[in-house]
Amino acid sequence: MTDVVPPSRLAMREALALSDEVLRNIELSEIPLARAALKLGRLARLLNDFELQRMMEFEASGYPTTASGVPMDIYLLAVKAGREYEMKDSKTEEVKKYIYGLSIEELELEASSTQASLAAARDPDVSVSSANPHQTVWNPSGNAKERNNIRRNAATAQRRLSSRRSFLYSYALRRNHELKFSGIADDIFSRIRERVDSRVGERVPTAVQKLAAVYENLNSDNAEDWANAVHSCRRILQDLADSIYPPREDAVIQVAGKPKTIKLGPDNYVNRIMAFVDERSASERFQEIVGSNTSYIGERLDSVFRAAQKGSHATVTRDEADRYVVYTYLVVGDVLSLL
Repeated sequence: MTDVVPPSRLAMREALALSDEVLRNIELSEIPLARAALKLGRLARLLNDFELQRMMEFEASGYPTTASGVPMDIYLLAVKAGREYEMKDSKTEEVKKYIYGLSIEELELEASSTQASLAAARDPDVSVSSANPHQTVWNPSGNAKERNNIRRNAATAQRRLSSRRSFLYSYALRRNHELKFSGIADDIFSRIRERVDSRVGERVPTAVQKLAAVYENLNSDNAEDWANAVHSCRRILQDLADSIYPPREDAVIQVAGKPKTIKLGPDNYVNRIMAFVDERSASERFQEIVGSNTSYIGERLDSVFRAAQKGSHATVTRDEADRYVVYTYLVVGDVLSLL
């Protein structure tokens, strides 16, 4: 689906607990399946999954029909829920597609009432005889046909009920895995953020306010604020470079036997961070990774900054802003680890 509103962190925590609960309910048959559908409707609402929320309401109450049939939007929802089936027309031999709109509760009732229905349809205990020895008599034909219909309908209901159980369980399980993975990623970043924030506070106190602004801007729904978060990342890296490797005269190094000038002026913050890493780290692999990451994020932050200078201020998506902030944290954390 597109245009789904991202749920809040509080909603995601509640959704994770609810998905765990519903999975247990279904696995252990703790509650009727209709109640599980209502719980999953709440799960979908917490995650702003409005299509699934509507689907779960119909699973619990039944898919509505009109005098002219099932509305197309309802039919498509039922198809997505796996309720479509095929049937051959006995007269035309044409195979047509239908949906069954019974609620889960109705399916549960139909499946569970089989024994009572069979008992009601049993053959009466009667014996027919005649006083006329020349008369042929027969016992009543009985209700065998009715009982076969009951068994057939019960098997269909049970099969459909199993399909509903699988549908609900699959949704709960998929959402549970997604939420757990999201929580792991969030925990990892939280640990990185705490470590970086403490080091920044000690070494680059001027960046502390900028970090606070980054958090506030990322929580906004305004694209201008996302762009501001990216600009704050650029300024944080500039402050970092000024602290660990202040501006100085350009350096000349030999590359493949030829001199190459490395600019280390006030605006060359990426070069200065990379020069600091080269001087402090004895690991070529560490230098390569940190230098590559620093160059990557620096180029992108500068490109966003240049776009803003030309008047294209709100050109950063939320996903891009999140990514730039994470990259900035990784670079700052790696560089400060050398102090």
